[in-house]
Amino acid sequence: MAKSTYISESLNENQIGLLKYLEDYEILYFNLKDLASQLPEKLANNVNELVENLYQKELLVRIERGVYAKPNYNNVNVLATFISQNSSIAYWSALYYHGLTERFPNTIFVKTTQRKRETQILGSTIKFVSVKSTKNIGAIQEGYGDDSFSITDMEMTLVDCFDQPRYAGGFADLIKAFATSKLTNNKLIEYTKSYNNIALIKRMGYLATLFHKEKLQSFINYAKTQVNKRYNLIDAGGIEKGEFVSEWKLRLNTSKENLLQMAQNEY
Repeated sequence: MAKSTYISESLNENQIGLLKYLEDYEILYFNLKDLASQLPEKLANNVNELVENLYQKELLVRIERGVYAKPNYNNVNVLATFISQNSSIAYWSALYYHGLTERFPNTIFVKTTQRKRETQILGSTIKFVSVKSTKNIGAIQEGYGDDSFSITDMEMTLVDCFDQPRYAGGFADLIKAFATSKLTNNKLIEYTKSYNNIALIKRMGYLATLFHKEKLQSFINYAKTQVNKRYNLIDAGGIEKGEFVSEWKLRLNTSKENLLQMAQNEY
């Protein structure tokens, strides 16, 4: 709070006016700079002081510097994507949202083209994962109007998780998510091309032959064209051991039998 900001003991006319404006225009959250450009001149001239007063009176909640929300608004997914540019709920958070895991993530993962530090919103930890614009694809909108947010679709969520498994909640959970999901060939091909990650394509191609051989044949055929001469581990975070699969240039440091078992495991 700026030292020059006067905090009144009770609500004054302009503070009430700002609250009424937010109510009339159904503004649930806002960026201070953008709000100032919309307000009537009488309110816009001292909007910083008005907002600070309402915040001190607990009639607004500060999300981060310059961003506020109504105290009864608690959609953290919306707020997390609102404060980060070109962003979507992703990784483990998206797995849970799409029903691909029952393990609730304690952290909300946000994929964004912006570099942004981890933060807290309404008691939830928000982890921002910075990606190149070429990887910032495959998002859909959930919710309605200002209460909507961007989230990666099922295919993009799985590609993201295989690309960054440390944000996926665990290898076994990721295998079960892939095995139980309903996926489309075209999206998998499009998204994996954008990522240009050969190891990822080989892993997903091999797993497609285990769990979706008939439905994902086009993706499998494409993945086979991308196989290079270098062997990669099926579990990137595991140790160097296990059977070599020459067709996919993969080393099964988690055996085929274990992979099939992971798909059947109860949470």
